[in-house]
Amino acid sequence: MIDFAKDLRLWFSPQRVRDEGETPDYRFSLANERTFLAWIRTALALVGGGFAVDQFLPDLRWGVRVGMALALLAVGAACALRAVNHWVRCERAMRRGEDLPVSRFPVVLSLGVGLVAVAMVLVVLLGWTDRP
Repeated sequence: MIDFAKDLRLWFSPQRVRDEGETPDYRFSLANERTFLAWIRTALALVGGGFAVDQFLPDLRWGVRVGMALALLAVGAACALRAVNHWVRCERAMRRGEDLPVSRFPVVLSLGVGLVAVAMVLVVLLGWTDRP
């Protein structure tokens, strides 16, 4: 819990990362930043997908449409928050000369997106719409 509090403070004050360890090769820091940006792009795509499901599939039953939209929006929000946390943790580990942190989040993200995809396949196959 203490590490999480430190990580959270670093989200809003990233220059404090420099207080730890030695400066890594700048290429590693830039690669870490590119990974962060890839996570943010993924989060934006998930949020956009959530809005698209809600706005552009009005014929779906309300509960199905809102459920899929909220699932995509929630996974997108989690992905965005995880991106900054992962960036801080990796930057700190590189400065300390430690192994990069491992995470189960890619599995969680994959399962979330996969479940929404399966729900969408079922909707298409079963035709859960409000139209008779």
